[in-house]
Amino acid sequence: MEFVGKLNGTLTTSVTEFILMGITDRPALQAPLFGMFLLIYLVTVVGNLGMIILTKIDSHLQTPMYFFLRHLALTDLGYSTVIAPKMLVNFVVEKNTISYNWCATQLASFEIFIISEIFILSAMAYDRYVAICKPLFYTVIMSDRMCLILVAIPYAYSIFVSLLVTIEIFILSFCKSNVIRHFYCDSLPLLSIVCSDTHEIEFIILIFSALDLLSSLLIVLVSYILILVAILRMSSAESRYKAFSTCGSHLTVVIVFYGTLLFMYLQPNSSHSFETDKIASVFYTLIIPMLNPLIYSLRNKEVKGALKKTIKDRCKCHN
Repeated sequence: MEFVGKLNGTLTTSVTEFILMGITDRPALQAPLFGMFLLIYLVTVVGNLGMIILTKIDSHLQTPMYFFLRHLALTDLGYSTVIAPKMLVNFVVEKNTISYNWCATQLASFEIFIISEIFILSAMAYDRYVAICKPLFYTVIMSDRMCLILVAIPYAYSIFVSLLVTIEIFILSFCKSNVIRHFYCDSLPLLSIVCSDTHEIEFIILIFSALDLLSSLLIVLVSYILILVAILRMSSAESRYKAFSTCGSHLTVVIVFYGTLLFMYLQPNSSHSFETDKIASVFYTLIIPMLNPLIYSLRNKEVKGALKKTIKDRCKCHN
């Protein structure tokens, strides 16, 4: 860092790079953690890429549900790739540095993918509501145009929010330190080393975080309440089981994802710390993107059938 002057009596600096504290500073844990997270990332890449390709090429998976699943896999792959490779490199280098520009890029990219995922999960809940509660109008309501709108809006909105937050943070002066107490560039750890007034950007982050989380969660909750009511009204147990089974995978993903986010945001201030944030962040940036394709492939008969068919077709081609 270079000293460039004073701001309100405080010595300011021109930051060209940041130091990431990473997951742990214990040398004995670096190699085991590198191996574990490398395996997790490889499974994430294979699982999500496989889901994207499978839902694109298999004729039986050309429905709105799998259209949204493909975009869910895309966002999972996106934000895990923004975080994991750099984190893995930091396990094997002596000094965990990240350039100023790449830090800003990492923050913006992560925000785009994570916000998009929140609303794609909401779109998937709405899709299940239409499929179960309005089956006769399903193809009309969930048209190709509607599906495109339900993913285009989250992408456009997430780009706007991520650019706003990133620009607002990186026009501030970093003078307290260039050490980020995290394993990637996230907004709150960055704000902790800013010497400028952060009230405005903290308010912006709070408003958008609350808006995104509560609005998307409300859509999910209302959709599943209506689904539950519709299922309970069904006459046969077989019909109820069949209807609920179509929601099982999505409901599992929603519980895991929102459970982690709510754990982070609803902690009392007394127990809130960067260490607990770090643990929760590992879960939703690395573990959840790995689990999602596994949940859908293990719990979904159509996905398992399409996967078996694709493997058989490939084997026939080689023979």
